[in-house]
Amino acid sequence: MAQFKRGDFSTCVSPRPGRPKTVTTPEIIDQIHELILEDRRISAKSIAEQLRISRERVRSIIHEGLEIRKLSAKCLNADQKRQQCKSPKQLLEFFRRDPNDFLSQLVTMEEIWLYHYDPETKQQSMEWRHSSSPCPKKFRVQKSAGKVLASILLGSRRHPPQ
Repeated sequence: MAQFKRGDFSTCVSPRPGRPKTVTTPEIIDQIHELILEDRRISAKSIAEQLRISRERVRSIIHEGLEIRKLSAKCLNADQKRQQCKSPKQLLEFFRRDPNDFLSQLVTMEEIWLYHYDPETKQQSMEWRHSSSPCPKKFRVQKSAGKVLASILLGSRRHPPQ
């Protein structure tokens, strides 16, 4: 309003001092990429501290801009490597013996750890707050000490057991 009173009828937004609206610039993206290439185990928190930008922005640039994901390595010991070579050979031998009955001889198994949770209900989490108070933060459910291993076996049988 003050600009119009002074006779400034420009519709262009003039640069203002302060923090820029966005930090997702090609230079920042390149800096993040270089930091990751220097140390593949660097954390988003460390990158954010070094570049003085938010962790959320760093994560957004890493996942959306650079399309990078953090994966853990799984190394096999010598016995596991031998077993990985042995299993396909056994399957091929089963197939050679009887190609028509091959699938009925296979049994597959999946294992998964199921954790016990004791989540708080919506009713239990309700609090009295003033209208000007910020909303209460919902706490993340933590894994409890108890867990159960669930094993699922799947197979096919054409012939009834004898």
